[in-house]
Amino acid sequence: MATIIAAALPPPPTNGGGQLPTTFDAPTAGLSSDEMALYDRQIRLWGAQAQERIRSANILLVSLRALGTEVAKSLTLAGVCSLTIVDDTPVMEEDIGVAQFFLRAEDVGKPRAEAALPRIQDLNPRVLVKSGGGLSTLLMQDQNYYAPFDCVIACDHDSATLSMINTAARFAARPFYAGGIHGFYGYIFADLVVHEYIIEREKSNMPNTNPRLETLTRSILNVTNRKESSGKQTEIVKKQEIYCPLILANTAPLSPDILSSRRKLKSVPALLPCLRALFDFQTAFGRSPNHTGADIATFTTLVKQKSSELQLPAETLQPSFLRSFLQNLSAELPPTAAFVGGRLSEDVINVLGKREQPIQNFALFDGDALSGRIFSLYTAPPELAVPGSMGILDPAIAAAVAGASPEELERMAKGEFPIPNAAAAVAGQQQQQ
Repeated sequence: MATIIAAALPPPPTNGGGQLPTTFDAPTAGLSSDEMALYDRQIRLWGAQAQERIRSANILLVSLRALGTEVAKSLTLAGVCSLTIVDDTPVMEEDIGVAQFFLRAEDVGKPRAEAALPRIQDLNPRVLVKSGGGLSTLLMQDQNYYAPFDCVIACDHDSATLSMINTAARFAARPFYAGGIHGFYGYIFADLVVHEYIIEREKSNMPNTNPRLETLTRSILNVTNRKESSGKQTEIVKKQEIYCPLILANTAPLSPDILSSRRKLKSVPALLPCLRALFDFQTAFGRSPNHTGADIATFTTLVKQKSSELQLPAETLQPSFLRSFLQNLSAELPPTAAFVGGRLSEDVINVLGKREQPIQNFALFDGDALSGRIFSLYTAPPELAVPGSMGILDPAIAAAVAGASPEELERMAKGEFPIPNAAAAVAGQQQQQ
């Protein structure tokens, strides 16, 4: 099932609104000697080929608050081709000296992205850094605007805004990340649509790795072996992950391996239902909850509902944590921004370089408890239940799904796993290749 589908993509509509500029100067092929020297440490970590992919990547970053500032810093230093920043919010006095270290006192009143551009550019003159205007203009754009970008990142926005950007990026088949911080707490969400990557590891004495479905979202596509000069055998495994958009992930159940284990359920942090409740509150009211009695009561009810939907034990929710979460809402702490921004940037770099397993798909950070967890909150797109209307990526898998029984299709629509005949289709396709 992990090679079945991204969301079905309709033909690109005619854009009736004004387009924001998305023209990039493509770098020449290969890394120059200067670039080899400049990015030497990175090349040692992930290789010249991955660095070339990173060097040719065009990134769209939506928001330059504390978290976006960390992401802009990391990706500029990594050496992407271009970074387009959408944020025309006027700089406020309270922005200075917090975690937005690209801003100065003389920038008060200026559009945030334009004020920060010169200092971001100074980090790496090889990267084209520019302003992409404001959020209101961005939200008028369709998928044609997003198509030139290799990755779209939106930070510190409400759920409706994130979903709109996610939808447009998905229709353009572009990887999307959302991130947010609230005082001690933070999260990262990833929708890479469908993503292939390479894992290199020392070959063990276990039987050979074969193409197969590993999880609901992950499959092994191909395996090759390489003998090193030292005599060590290296196994090169090509994998694929499929994703769902934020709007579906926010209603997805916990994975079966967690639901089947009381011990694992008890380890799920209260931060997860709190974030779900926050998204729902923002959708319903168009804002985050404040400290009025009515908002606190409504938010508490939503958190209890979300905890029940996730089948979490009653002791997961503690009044002390709910109070702490509400008190931290929208606060920007530099350590939280640095950790979440660094982790988000690291995943973007891995995705651009097609190395290592990416986040699938919801990462949480609790700075109070000094813990970080990743949860796979996956719901298959609705098209999956109707083979004739699916956006199929792999004909062999399409045939396997089309031949599924009504009971299997019903299970697939619910996100259940496995699909008995899909693994054989994957293996058969790899043999043909």
